[in-house]
Amino acid sequence: MHDILIKNGTLIDGTGTERRQADVAIQGDRIVAVGRDLGPAREEIDASGCIVTPGFVDVHTHYDAQVTWDPMMTPSSWHGVTTVVMGSCGVGFAPARPDRHEWLIGLMEGVEDIPGAAMHEGIQWEWETFPEYMDAIERRPHVIDFGAQIPHGALRAYVMGERGADNEEATPDDVAEMSRIVEEALGAGALGFSTSRTLLHKSVFGVPVPGTFAHRDELFGIGDALKRADAGVFQCASEHADVPRETRWMRELAEETGRPVTFNLSQTDQAPTLWKELVEVLDQAHADGVPLYAQVAGRAIGIVMNWRLTAHPFRLFPAFHAEQYNHPEFEDLVARLRLPEVRERIVNDTPIQLDEFATFVTRSFHKMFKIGANPDYEPSEAVSVAAEAARRGVKPEEVAYEWMLENDGEGTLYFPLFNYSDGNLELLKQLHAHPQTLMGLSDAAAHCGAICDGGMPTFMLTHWARDRTRGERLPLEYIVMRQTSQTASLFGLRDRGVVAPGMKADVNVIDFDELRLLAPEILFDLPAGGRRLAQRPEGYKATVCSGEVIFRDGTHTGALPGKLVRGAQEPQAQA
Repeated sequence: MHDILIKNGTLIDGTGTERRQADVAIQGDRIVAVGRDLGPAREEIDASGCIVTPGFVDVHTHYDAQVTWDPMMTPSSWHGVTTVVMGSCGVGFAPARPDRHEWLIGLMEGVEDIPGAAMHEGIQWEWETFPEYMDAIERRPHVIDFGAQIPHGALRAYVMGERGADNEEATPDDVAEMSRIVEEALGAGALGFSTSRTLLHKSVFGVPVPGTFAHRDELFGIGDALKRADAGVFQCASEHADVPRETRWMRELAEETGRPVTFNLSQTDQAPTLWKELVEVLDQAHADGVPLYAQVAGRAIGIVMNWRLTAHPFRLFPAFHAEQYNHPEFEDLVARLRLPEVRERIVNDTPIQLDEFATFVTRSFHKMFKIGANPDYEPSEAVSVAAEAARRGVKPEEVAYEWMLENDGEGTLYFPLFNYSDGNLELLKQLHAHPQTLMGLSDAAAHCGAICDGGMPTFMLTHWARDRTRGERLPLEYIVMRQTSQTASLFGLRDRGVVAPGMKADVNVIDFDELRLLAPEILFDLPAGGRRLAQRPEGYKATVCSGEVIFRDGTHTGALPGKLVRGAQEPQAQA
């Protein structure tokens, strides 16, 4: 007798092949049969009218701190994700000398906008080395599986101290020690190594992430650890304008080590056609069989704006700062913002001139859109703040102010920062069709006060396979494959991502017709009452991880079968 039988569903098995009617039998933590008339089970899940997919595998997250205190791993677990990979972009918490804890928190807070107070209260430092970190997070119960990469920032500071933190050049001895530690981490089950080379990534003190300016010998010395271990992925977040030049050494590294190298690929308004050069690089890598891949987001990487959040149109206005300082309670602040004289003073104020990026984000009204109950992530410029202001003959600040005061002051704007220079998502459709791109960049658990993309797996299903109206859609089977077997296999997790006998029993049952994303919301549920943006879905009938039902109709069952993934995984042989 099987433990679980998922019956009467439409199976989309993660391989990209055409959907079919099939039942799925689960015994223990494995799928044991797929087909019809599979016999009885202790528990049956009726999937009539639903699709059945593998659990999603999100390979670009930042749960490095949250994993130490949160068994639920939200928002990912809400969205059918059953495996996450963290330690992205060169930031994380191991290895960590005892005198570096506060510094590492400041690094993560600055780069990934995770409240420092939450991390100070939530992290229980039970490690120094990376293997000890793995042991510590493995001891805690979790709802889904998680794997970790060793981050360059923590590694450099551990080996080089202040020299590493200050981005001084590494000596040959420094490089040798970093390489040794990375090999040790891979031996303990790390899924790879990550680094950041973008100036957008800075600590709370304004210092670029350690490794931002690392020389070739350092990068290749660390890469050699992956070659020696014959394991792991090398992940890099590059400065957007420098990516074409950087791909030269990344391709060489992939050729020398034989290990996959991935870089973040996003379109920016400052260089809107640069992505075409990168596609040419990927075309050549594909033709030559070089394991060089680009991580691509499912939608525009977008900033969420309202009065409570990190960025909004009035963030640089001294008049707004004065109101916020004098009225720290949100309800009092909103009451003040409704007063005509306060509104007039703020709307007509002159913003502080900061760096070019901050000015771009807070002053580009043609890229600001209202987020309603059913968020539109491919909006036309005709519905932007700027367009509405032009129709009314008023300043765009007046429209933004009005929209943000809606819903008792919780009105929210959406600013598509990357991948939206053309005013649509057609670029991403092309990128997702490329064989050398990888579904990624959800940044789940990060950017708590600005970006809310952890629900990307649900968006991929709803927008690209069902709801898109401003261009062609993508086949549902392809979208499922993009975030299951493709993401899993790149990291060597060949035991998941496909619904087939011998594979890990990670499965979603989804009412595809009713599947939708709700509007982003602000929660204060991090340690120390820390703030974060979150987005919930509707339509997940059941999610199974390791053969246990962890969610039914969006409600947690109490099961916590999640485990630390140590290194590459293989499916079980079937009799």
